[in-house]
Amino acid sequence: MTTPNKPALSVLDLVPVREGSTPATALADAAMLARAAEAAGYNRFWVAEHHGMDGVAGGAAAVVLGAIGAATATIRIGAGGIMLPNHSPFVIAEQFGTLDALFPGRIDLGLGRAPGADMRIAQALRKDLGRASEMFPQDVVELRALFTGEPDIGIRATPGYGARPELWILGSSLFGAQLAAALGLPYAFASHFAPDYLDQALETYRRQFRPSNELAHPHVMAAMNVLAADSDADAVLLASSIDQSFVNLRSGNPKQLQPPVPGYRQSLPPGQLAMLEHMRQVSAVGSKATVASAIAQFIERTAADEIIVSGATFDPAARRRSLALTMEALD
Repeated sequence: MTTPNKPALSVLDLVPVREGSTPATALADAAMLARAAEAAGYNRFWVAEHHGMDGVAGGAAAVVLGAIGAATATIRIGAGGIMLPNHSPFVIAEQFGTLDALFPGRIDLGLGRAPGADMRIAQALRKDLGRASEMFPQDVVELRALFTGEPDIGIRATPGYGARPELWILGSSLFGAQLAAALGLPYAFASHFAPDYLDQALETYRRQFRPSNELAHPHVMAAMNVLAADSDADAVLLASSIDQSFVNLRSGNPKQLQPPVPGYRQSLPPGQLAMLEHMRQVSAVGSKATVASAIAQFIERTAADEIIVSGATFDPAARRRSLALTMEALD
């Protein structure tokens, strides 16, 4: 793991389905993006579990990671994250034990408490998500025990037992920070869409951290929206696609990823613009120089050990180009 003054860069990809495209194309694009991230020197490539959204093809995260692993050779791959209330810890142990067997030393398992689903999806999953969310700390402990055998819970997952995926706690509030600290696990904060508790959560995690067999010292990853292009204007235009996704989602009308719209933010009513700017305040959008400055300020603010960059572009090649420019900016 790296020192705070030069954090590693990682990638979060939601496997977006672009307007007029298909999940099959989205999955192929994700594999190409992972290869580009590996070639550029990124540390990790994570996908996230979302359900019931036409614009996201990463719902079956463990299956997606199998394809990403086969398409790459060295980059760490993982879930950022698995929403554990949706699942049995035993099933997740089997899935990520299988991934660890296929791609040893490369698997990350980020665990989130939010269900990532509405009540319709909860019914489809046959889950009481309210009660399942309350069980999250116990389920994390059970899942870790299924990998390590400590404590012995009287059953073994195969694959699973003896596997060594790197466990992370994800969060956007103080709850995840406190749990990660208590369990001695690395902590990733979702500041790319929920920045309000960023500073308080990182301080809480570091202050309350207890060393564990997995981790001797606190280790923080913080997320940013990052989109780099040849000029500030080009990047702002490209970023209008993900801006539309945020607005559509918060308006209760999620869609496939839309083409860029010139002057999109200026077209929004004041309330939607304020919401968007608040959600996306932890962002670096612009030329290489602009992105370098914004990331440097974020590193100074957070002292993060790793930065994970999120974002999407309607043209998949533009996202790959953005990853290359971002790495050059940090160097």
